[in-house]
Amino acid sequence: MKIQLIGFLMNFWISFSLALYFHSGEREEKCIIEDVPRDTLVIGNYKVQRWDIHKQDFLESAPGLGMFVTVTTPSAEVLLSKLYGPQGTFSFTSYLSGEHIICLQSNSTRFVAFSGSKLEREEKFRKMSEETNSNILWWAIVQTLILISIGVWQIKSLRDFFISKKLV
Repeated sequence: MKIQLIGFLMNFWISFSLALYFHSGEREEKCIIEDVPRDTLVIGNYKVQRWDIHKQDFLESAPGLGMFVTVTTPSAEVLLSKLYGPQGTFSFTSYLSGEHIICLQSNSTRFVAFSGSKLEREEKFRKMSEETNSNILWWAIVQTLILISIGVWQIKSLRDFFISKKLV
């Protein structure tokens, strides 16, 4: 009797719940099955935050971090499939009554992989730019030395020519 009462109270309390709070791993999908009546507007608000193990607190969402939301109707038709930002609202209107499956998935792995590859590309590009600048500097120095030596050679040749012709 006591267990049935606790079960009834838990069911009663959960049915009036206005919010859900859950932890999700990287790229882990969490789905909620909700019985939605026909022609009902469903609005969901969410916020994606990363947990800092060292501070034991949530961090502000990084740019690029977001939530991929998929809503499936009772007839297994995808009603909504969209990538949203780190905090926002999604909404859909049910055109069938029944159990709608609302799945939420973080895109954090893509963001980390993209950031890592972006940093690697930036570092590679920076090294290549520095090498190119160094090569251009040496090429300019060599050109300058060649021009100076050709000028000196021309002056010497002209002076010798004028001396041999007894013009000077």
